[in-house]
Amino acid sequence: MTTTTQTARDGENRARKRLGTELSFWGFVTPAMAGLVLFMAIPMVWGFLLSLSRAQNTIHFGHFIGVRNYTDLLTDPEFLNSLWTIFVFTLFIVPTTFVFSLWLAIAVHNIPRGKAFFRTVFFIPTAVSYAAASLIARMSFYSGQSNGFANHIIGLFGLAPIQWIGTASPPWYWLVLVSVRLWLQVGFYMIIFLAALQQIPRSLYEAAALDGASGGFTVFRYITLPQLRAATVSVLLLNLIAAFQAFDEFYNILGGSGSSSGNIGLARPPLVYIYNVALSSQDFGRGAAGGFIITFIIVAFTLAQSRLFGFGSAKEGR
Repeated sequence: MTTTTQTARDGENRARKRLGTELSFWGFVTPAMAGLVLFMAIPMVWGFLLSLSRAQNTIHFGHFIGVRNYTDLLTDPEFLNSLWTIFVFTLFIVPTTFVFSLWLAIAVHNIPRGKAFFRTVFFIPTAVSYAAASLIARMSFYSGQSNGFANHIIGLFGLAPIQWIGTASPPWYWLVLVSVRLWLQVGFYMIIFLAALQQIPRSLYEAAALDGASGGFTVFRYITLPQLRAATVSVLLLNLIAAFQAFDEFYNILGGSGSSSGNIGLARPPLVYIYNVALSSQDFGRGAAGGFIITFIIVAFTLAQSRLFGFGSAKEGR
């Protein structure tokens, strides 16, 4: 009788613990799920329905017009030109960021002392607001005035001041846009590569040294770079997505207030175009459609790139 009672009590205790565990789980998960539904799922569904509607001066859908907003955008020369602009920007910024972040990571990884200091120095710019950095670059560094920092530096070599922003030929504004984005994000990707470098076994380099490959490009090509495969895929994917989401530097450097406010036509990415359509023209249906077109492009490029450099090859290797 005592054994039966003890067994029943043990069963009740296990059931009570299991119930407490489940309640704790749902207590932690429910707020996050509610936030995802409220701030992500519902706006995405609402935006998609809005993109299928004629929604001018209203965010309420109801006058459905099918995919007309999508077809109008895909036949709009200005929108197509904005897509070309972001492709060019991506073509510049992705390889440049990859090379500089990898080079900095290897340099910091190989220095004998002061690694923490250099990690901090190169990572600090990632905490700076894109809008603030863009305004500083426009008004101070690349101001176009003879007393601007960039013109002061080239003036030391006897060169004439350059109008960095607003000159279509040569297009110096591309140098401004790329350099600002590079300064802001290279430290973040450097940390990813640095973490991957620290995971490479030293025994691989020791074995390579015994085989005669003591250092230099050979070791980098056959040992370091293959071991950084996962980090490389991550950096390329994140950098590609960030490039297609470019807005602040274009808007604040080329399209902000002041003397450069009319230069946005030189290089207007899709998000700036969508911003003008949705907020300036109050055409929220076309704005939502433009947002989903950019999303589809990002997803397509992400899947293609991951298949080409990462997941597909890894799967075949297994």
